[in-house]
Amino acid sequence: QVRLVESGGGLVQAGGSLTLSCAVSGSILRFNRMTWYRQAPGQQRELLGTMYRLGNTNIVDSVKGRFSIFRDNAKNTWYLQMNSLKPEDTAVYYCKPDSESWGQGTQVTVSS
Repeated sequence: QVRLVESGGGLVQAGGSLTLSCAVSGSILRFNRMTWYRQAPGQQRELLGTMYRLGNTNIVDSVKGRFSIFRDNAKNTWYLQMNSLKPEDTAVYYCKPDSESWGQGTQVTVSS
């Protein structure tokens, strides 16, 4: 069973940056893909971007240019770098490798 831990969320002012982490037990290279999502209160979960095993990424247009995904293979961790944050980025952020179960998420709150 995969142990998945998201972290790095917090309170930040608009225009600020945060880096979220997604750590898994065992090698991250055994997964074909890892996708970041977020869910704001009262809204459906939104896909943000995916990193594939070869390291290529695909970021949705709504956050492209502000969000990026990278990883540290040695630490078995993916990251979501978020810059120029806006109040509408406030949500719980999740990572999901392949079809693994959802983690607990990490709360990001952006104040205006």
